[in-house]
Amino acid sequence: MTRTPLVATLLLAMTACGGTPTTSSPVSETEPRPTQGTVAEAPREPRAEPDDVPPELEPALAGEPRRPAGVAEAVAMVTAAQRVIRSDDSGPDLLEAAGHTAQLAVREVAVRRTWLPRMLDRLGPGNRAWVRASVAARREFRSMHPSDVADLADELPAWRIVPPAPARTLLSSYREAERRFGVDWEYLAAINLVETGFGRIRGTSVAGAQGPMQFIPTTWDIYGAGGDINNAHDAILAAGRLLQANGFARDKGAALWRYNNSWAYVRGVTHHAEAMKRDPRQFRGYLAWQIYYLTRLGSVWLPEGYARRTPVPVREYVAAHPERLP
Repeated sequence: MTRTPLVATLLLAMTACGGTPTTSSPVSETEPRPTQGTVAEAPREPRAEPDDVPPELEPALAGEPRRPAGVAEAVAMVTAAQRVIRSDDSGPDLLEAAGHTAQLAVREVAVRRTWLPRMLDRLGPGNRAWVRASVAARREFRSMHPSDVADLADELPAWRIVPPAPARTLLSSYREAERRFGVDWEYLAAINLVETGFGRIRGTSVAGAQGPMQFIPTTWDIYGAGGDINNAHDAILAAGRLLQANGFARDKGAALWRYNNSWAYVRGVTHHAEAMKRDPRQFRGYLAWQIYYLTRLGSVWLPEGYARRTPVPVREYVAAHPERLP
C-alpha cells in the first residue's frame, strides 16, 4: 500500500492502498480534487427519540452535537455514552448518539493537554482504558496533519457521506477475513474506521484510492480477487489478503506501515484495535463515529446526506449549518 501526500485536512482521511511511500491522512480530514457540479444535500430520515435518554446524549440525538466545556462534562459524556454502548438493550438511535457523544469528548480531550490526567482520575477502569487508547489514537492521526491553521482547508470536499454497512455485515466480513488470512478482525475494523469511517465517505482521494478500505485500482487488481472495490465485503477481504502478503502474522506494525507509510498511522490503528480487543462492544461505539473534516474554522461535521460534486467554502457551509461546527 502506498500513499501520496494529501492536502491538509483531518477526520479519517481517505488514504490509498498501493503506490510509493509517503505519509497520508486518516479518514476524516483529507481533501479530494474537485469534480463537476453540485449535488443538493440529501435530507436525513427523521429519528424517533428513545425513552429515558441520558441528558448528555440529547444534543447528539437532536442533531446538534456539542463539545464538552470542561473535564467534568467530558467525564459525564463518556460515562453516559459508554453505559449505552455496553448495554444490550440500546436502540440504534441511542447507540448512534452515544458513539457520537463519546467521539466529541475524545476529540476535545485530545487537544486539551491538561484534561486527560484529570479525566482519567474520575473514570472507572474500563472507561479509563478506552479513553486513554482513543485519545492516543486521535493524537497520532492529528500529528499527520499541518499544525498551522493557515495550512488547513478553507473548502469542504467533494464527497458524499452515506450510511455504513450494517454492523452484522461488517463483523461477518471482518471475521471471514480473519479466518482466511490470519488478520485479527479488530485491526480490519480499525482500518475501516480510520480510512473512511466504515465506508461513510464516498469519493476518490487525490492518490486515486477508492472504496471503504481505500485501494488504488492497480493494487486492487492484485488483491481484489475480481470483486467490487466499493463493496464492503469485497474490500475487507482484499485488505486481509494485502495484510497477509505484507507479513501481518510476523510483524503487525510492519504490515500496517505498508498499508499506510506512517508510524503515526500504525500506532493510531493499533490503539483502536486494542480497544476493541479489550471490549468487542466498542466496535458498536466506533461504528457510530461521525465524519469530521478539519478546516481553518475548526472541525466541521459532515453528516450522512452531505453530498457535493464540487468543493464548498467552509464559511458558506457553516453559515448555513452552524450546528455542524460544534
